[in-house]
Amino acid sequence: MDIYAVITDRMIQEMEEGIIPWRKPWMAAGAAISHTTGKPYSLLNQMLLGKPGEWITFSQCQQEGGRVRKGEKARMVVFWKWIETKDEETEEVKEVPFLKYFNVFHIDQCKGITAKHTQTNPNLAQADEAAETIITEYVKREGVTLEHREGDAAFYQPAADRIVLPKLSQFTETAEYYGTAFHEMVHSTGHMKRLARLDTTANFGSENYSREELIGEIGSAALVHHVGLETSKSFRNSAAYVQNWLQALKNDKRFIVSAASKADKAVSFILGA
Repeated sequence: MDIYAVITDRMIQEMEEGIIPWRKPWMAAGAAISHTTGKPYSLLNQMLLGKPGEWITFSQCQQEGGRVRKGEKARMVVFWKWIETKDEETEEVKEVPFLKYFNVFHIDQCKGITAKHTQTNPNLAQADEAAETIITEYVKREGVTLEHREGDAAFYQPAADRIVLPKLSQFTETAEYYGTAFHEMVHSTGHMKRLARLDTTANFGSENYSREELIGEIGSAALVHHVGLETSKSFRNSAAYVQNWLQALKNDKRFIVSAASKADKAVSFILGA
């Protein structure tokens, strides 16, 4: 049985039922968040703020009965807002991006303000012996660096040959932790010293980048299935992820077939087969 054909056929079947909402499988930790909404700031704003915890504007601090300590300096957060503009000659209405910014203070810089969105990690995902063996043997054999950070990101850095993952305790399901780990491992097989698949000039959202994301997720789904951890929930989330990237490829499902072939080689490489 061709497991990759089976998995891709099932993914296509899921996607044909309509748009599937993708859910990030881990809980953000160690991130800068809005004191007002409890939502994490964007990655760009995380870098601008440079410190985890809750952030608040001067006026919001006052509204809650607090005050900013004397001498404290604000930091900036930015976001894009789409606004309508009208061409005076053609009268055509277009939407254009408009950059806005706010100055915010960490609640540590304020008096009379306490954290209200402190979250504890779910600690529901459990270590799996078979999956751990695959990860350990692969990173040892290939010399890939594997780091766990309490944060809000999972990624592979080709230049450093490094995989970075959130901690196991941030995941609510075992399958989704290992699915995330396997996804980044599949990306690492594309390094020039391995399967030489990664395009260093591929920009986020480009066709090559989108293809690589399909490879990563199909390979991940195959490995999760291989170790017997697949659940209907984890598989559906994988299908949703693939669907999102297919939209960048004009919803051409033929790309899945091509990605599955490359995922097959990547998984075989990881397993040392």
